[in-house]
Amino acid sequence: MTTSKQANVAIIITSTRLVRVGPAIANIVKDILEKEDGNETKLSLVDLADFKLPIYNESVVPYQVPSQATYANEHSRRWSAEISKYDAYILVIPEYNYGVAGSTKNAIDYLRNEWIGKPAAIVSYGMTGGRNASEQVKVSLEGTELRVSPTRPQLIFAKNGETPDIFAAMHKGELGEKSREVWTTENKKDIVKAFEELKEAIKNPPAIKEK
Repeated sequence: MTTSKQANVAIIITSTRLVRVGPAIANIVKDILEKEDGNETKLSLVDLADFKLPIYNESVVPYQVPSQATYANEHSRRWSAEISKYDAYILVIPEYNYGVAGSTKNAIDYLRNEWIGKPAAIVSYGMTGGRNASEQVKVSLEGTELRVSPTRPQLIFAKNGETPDIFAAMHKGELGEKSREVWTTENKKDIVKAFEELKEAIKNPPAIKEK
């Protein structure tokens, strides 16, 4: 891809719970980056919940697609087609019970060729910023041969008085204004830095291995 082409980047909401703040956080990330980007990049929100992926249920492994096999299920084909459209990805991931959410890991594991060699950034959120989930997802993405941005922003829910915003997030799907304020000011630098690393990786694709 030439540097003059507008890069196409997906911001993937990986939480699929009925009560969730993932979409609100993804929109915060998108707003921050659009203001900083100068129209170099097309940023698109992709909501994993829209694809309704069950636990991987294909009769072939993703490594075989498309060289040896094809996906049989419509949900697999839709997810594959969507992910294939983008030059790079920003995964907005929650941390549940001190680890990666099942929906996040399952979505990664559905694909192989669609991911290989492309850049990815990770933005995590949780009571402690999602640091465990971020590290686990980094390992999975790198194992799938994605190139992960070194900077991985970790968004910690702020306190509103004595009550952490995370409780409103968990029980009502509401994002507290204090968390929003902190993330758009104190965490903004890391979010932008991860994005700049992602764009640099897009401009410098890996060398094609000789067969």
